[in-house]
Amino acid sequence: MNSKTRITLEGSIERISFHNEEDHFTIAKMKVKGQRGLIPVIGYLFAITPGEVLKIDGYYEQHPKYGLQVRIESYESLIPATVVGIEKYLGSGLVKGIGPEMAKRIVKQFGLTTLGVIEKDIQQLSKVEGVGPKRIAQIKEAWKEQNEIRRIMIFLQGYGVSTGLATKIFKTYGQQAVNRIQENPYALAADIFGVGFLTADRIAQKMGMAKEAPQRLQAGLTYILQQKSEEGQVCLPEETLIKAASSQLEVNSIQLGTALKELIQKKQLHTQRAETGELFIFLPYLDISEKGIFQRIGTLLKEKTKNDSRTEAIIGRVEKSLRLTLSEQQKEAVHRALSQKIMIITGGPGTGKTTIIRSILEVFQQLGRRCILMAPTGRAAKRLSEVTHYSASTIHRGLGYNPKMGGFQKDEEHPLPADLVVIDEASMVDTYLMFHLLKAVPDHAVLILVGDVFQLPSVGPGNVLSDFIQSQKIPVIQLNRIFRQGEGSLIVRNAHRIHQGDMPILIREEGNKNQEFYFLEQEEPEKAARWILELVQERLPKRYGIDPLQDIQVLTPMYKGLVGAENLNLFLQQQLNKDQRSVQRGPRIFKVGDKVMQIRNNYDKEVFNGDIGRLSKIDRENQEVWVNFDGRFVVYDFSEMEELVLAYAISVHKSQGNEYPAVVMPVMIQHFILLQRNLIYTAVTRAKRVVVLVGTKKALAIGIKNNKPQLRYSYLKERLIRLP
Repeated sequence: MNSKTRITLEGSIERISFHNEEDHFTIAKMKVKGQRGLIPVIGYLFAITPGEVLKIDGYYEQHPKYGLQVRIESYESLIPATVVGIEKYLGSGLVKGIGPEMAKRIVKQFGLTTLGVIEKDIQQLSKVEGVGPKRIAQIKEAWKEQNEIRRIMIFLQGYGVSTGLATKIFKTYGQQAVNRIQENPYALAADIFGVGFLTADRIAQKMGMAKEAPQRLQAGLTYILQQKSEEGQVCLPEETLIKAASSQLEVNSIQLGTALKELIQKKQLHTQRAETGELFIFLPYLDISEKGIFQRIGTLLKEKTKNDSRTEAIIGRVEKSLRLTLSEQQKEAVHRALSQKIMIITGGPGTGKTTIIRSILEVFQQLGRRCILMAPTGRAAKRLSEVTHYSASTIHRGLGYNPKMGGFQKDEEHPLPADLVVIDEASMVDTYLMFHLLKAVPDHAVLILVGDVFQLPSVGPGNVLSDFIQSQKIPVIQLNRIFRQGEGSLIVRNAHRIHQGDMPILIREEGNKNQEFYFLEQEEPEKAARWILELVQERLPKRYGIDPLQDIQVLTPMYKGLVGAENLNLFLQQQLNKDQRSVQRGPRIFKVGDKVMQIRNNYDKEVFNGDIGRLSKIDRENQEVWVNFDGRFVVYDFSEMEELVLAYAISVHKSQGNEYPAVVMPVMIQHFILLQRNLIYTAVTRAKRVVVLVGTKKALAIGIKNNKPQLRYSYLKERLIRLP
C-alpha cells in the first residue's frame, strides 16, 4: 500500500487516543469490516464518540515513527450497523441516562432495532430491567437534545466548534441556536463561557463577514477590554486599546476609532478623561463600580462616631480576658475603630493583625454591638473563624448572592445587620465585589479592611486595597513590628526579608526535623520537576507527618514549561492518584480523588475562581461529576467541566486567601519574566509549617530585585484623591 493512496473507509471508532479541544485534531483507532486489527486515523473530528460509525474520505500516509495511518479529509457520521457498535455507541456517555451497563441491557432486549425504538417508540424501553418512567423521560429528553446538538454540529462543523461547545450553545439558545448564530456570531463570545472572541470571529469570517465590518470591530474592542479585565485591568487608555485591537483584528486605527465612538455613543462602553487629557475606556459595570466605591467611601468618611466613656475600661478587661497586652499601635487601632467609620489594617505575617481584630471584636461585643466577619474565599473565612473564635462567611454568602433573584440581596436598601463589618484578606477583593460590599455596609456601621498590601493584587480587576492606601484618604494602621510569636519563625522572618528586598536565609536539606524553610538548588527543569514530585510524594509527608494531597500545595509562577502548572499537574496526578475511574474532557483527564480547582466565578453553584476541592464521584449515566469543596458537594455536568482544572500545582495568583501546611515552589531562571518580589512574598506567606524552594539563587535574586509589579489601569485612586 503506497503512501498518499486515496481511500474511503467505513467503520466504528473503537478508541480515541488524543483529542485537542482547541482545534479538534484527533487521533483514533477504527475497526473496519474485512480488515484485521485497528486502523489509526488522524484528522479534525468535531463530534465523535467511541462506537460511532464513520464514513471517512482521506489517504494513507507513512509516519516515520507510527507507521501507516489514514489522514482524514472529510467524514460523515453513520448509524451503527452492528449490535456491538450500537451498544458501544449508547454506552459511551452520549445520552444521559444510559451508561455502559444500561446500554448492554437495552441492546440485549432490542438488538439492531435499538436506535429505532429510542427514536420512534421509546416507551418500549420499559421492558428493560431498571428502566422506569423517570428514566424513559430522561433518555427521551437527552436523545432529543442530542439530535438537536447534532443538527447544530452539522452547521458548525466547518467552523471548528467542538461537541462540548455545541452542547452549551444549544442549552443557551435552544431551538433558535442556528438562527442566533447566523444573525450575530459574536454574541456567542458574550453569552457563552468557553466561546471566546477568536472562536466567534472564526465562525463569522467563514460565514463571509468582512474584516472591517463594524459588527466585528465593535465586538473585538469589547473582547479586548474583557480580556484585559481578566488580567486585572479596570480600564485601558484609548490609545492602548486601539493599538491592541489593531494588532489582533488586523485593521487600521482609523476604522477602530470610528467603531469605538459608536460603542461610546451607544453607552456600551464608558469613558473617563484624566486631568492630563488622556481618555480611559471602561466596560460599563467597572466604571459604575468605581464610581459607586468613590461615593460610598465619601459617605463613610463624613460620618463620625461618638466616643464611649467606657472604652478604656473595656479595653483593659479585653486585655485580661484575652491574656495579652496591646502595644500602643494596637491600642490606637482599637480606638480608631470606635471613632472612624472606615479603617485599613495592613501588615505582613506575625505583625499582630489577628490580635487587633480579636480585641476590636471583643470591645464591640462588650458594647453590645453586632459584628459581621467576612473573607473573599471559603478557606479564608474558615481560617478567620478559627483565629478569632467568631463566625465568618464568604463575602458572597454574607451579601446573600442569589443569581436566581437578581444578584446580591444585601444593598443600600437591605443593608447588613451590623454595627461592625470586618473584611479579612482585603487585598483579594476586586473592584466589582468591593462596590457591592460597600453598598451593603449601613451608614452607622464601622468597616475594617484587613490585608497584606504587599501581596499580589486581586485575581479580578483592580488593585483596590492599594488604591485606598495610596489615596491617603482612608485611615491606615501600618503594622511593621514582628511580635514574639513570629520572631522565631523562619517563614515569617524570610517573608519580611523578601518584602524588604533582601535574600531569605537559605538552609539546605540537612537542617533539623523542625526546620521551616529550605532551598534546594537545581537548575535543570526536568530534575527540578522530579525533585518536586519526590518532595510531595515522600520526603515532606515522611518528615512532617502530613498528607501529600491535603496538606502540601505546589505553587508555580507559570502555566507552561516543564515546571509550569500544566506539566506538574500531569506528573503529580500520574504518581499520586492511582484510581482508574476517570473521565476525559478534551485534552484533560480527571480521576476520582483528583485535587481540582474552579477557574471562574460560578454564582449558581456558589464556587469561585481559585476554590479547591476533591473530585469524589463520576456518574457516567447522568454525565455528572461531584466535587467536594470543604464538605460541600457541587455537581458539574460533563459540559461544565471546562470550569475545572487539576490543582496539584497551581499558580501563585490562585493561592491567594489560602494557607497550606507546606508549600513547594520552583524558582527557575525560565520564569524570570514573571518573577516578582510580591509573587515570591505571596507564595512564602501561604505556608504555615514549611516552605521548600527548588531552583537557582540567581532566579530567586532576580525575582526579589524586581519590585515593579505589573501595571494595572484603574481610575479609583484619582477619584478618591478628589474627596475632601
